[in-house]
Amino acid sequence: MTGGGDAAPMEANLAAVAEAGIDIRHALFDRFLAAHPARRAAFLNLDAASRRMTDETLQILYGLAQGETWVWPLVAELVATHRNYGALPIAEYDAFIDMTIDALGQAAGASWTAEAAAAWARQGAALKAMVRRAAADWLSAMPEGAARA
Repeated sequence: MTGGGDAAPMEANLAAVAEAGIDIRHALFDRFLAAHPARRAAFLNLDAASRRMTDETLQILYGLAQGETWVWPLVAELVATHRNYGALPIAEYDAFIDMTIDALGQAAGASWTAEAAAAWARQGAALKAMVRRAAADWLSAMPEGAARA
C-alpha cells in the first residue's frame, strides 16, 4: 500500500459523491477534451468511454490505496490497449489522472479534507509512476509498436 491509511478518506469522498448523485465524468471530460481537443476523434462513443475511463481511474486509485494486487496488471493492460490510439504522451495520462482527482474533489463537498486531498495526490503519483513503468515495459518488449509522435 502506498499511502498507509489513504483508503478511508478516499472511500469517504467516493461515498459522499455517490450519495449526492454527482456524475463527475461530464466535468472531467469537458475539461480533458478542452485541454486535448485532438483526442475527441478517438472516442467513437464518448458516453460509454467516459463512463468506463472515469470508473476505471477511480477504481485503480482506490485499489492502490488498498494495496490491491490487480492494479498493476490492469494498468499495464490499459497502457497497452491505449497504444492502439497512437501517440499518447505521458503528459496526457498525467493530466487525466489529475483532472479526475480534481473533479472528484470539487464534487466531494465537505468530505474533501486536506487529509483526503493528500491521500488522492499520493495515489495519483503512484498511478502516474505505474503508467510510466508500463509504457517503458511495453516499449522494451515491443519497440516496433512504439507510438510515433
